[in-house]
Amino acid sequence: MARTSSKVLAQVVVVMVLIAMVGGASAATICNIDTSKLAECLPAVSGRSPPPPTKACCTALLSADLHCLCNYKSALPAFGINPALAMALPKKCGGSLPPNCKVDAEP
Repeated sequence: MARTSSKVLAQVVVVMVLIAMVGGASAATICNIDTSKLAECLPAVSGRSPPPPTKACCTALLSADLHCLCNYKSALPAFGINPALAMALPKKCGGSLPPNCKVDAEP
């Protein structure tokens, strides 16, 4: 029960940080990445025909804690982010997902 509550609380915090990021508030750090740098990846994970990730996106993403980011993929659709595209970014940037981070559908 406590583990579920802490996971829900963590997801609420992530959603609040993402709302602040999208709203233009000052940057915060989540999963070892500055949210303003994470915003560099937004075009590559949204829309019907997203462009490839930029060098700035890849640089930021590869310094992030990908295991941590994987825990929050269920919150991404609320921000217009396709979770499958988001989970495909590490490979597109020359990295890889943690072994226990499943991609529900390939982009």
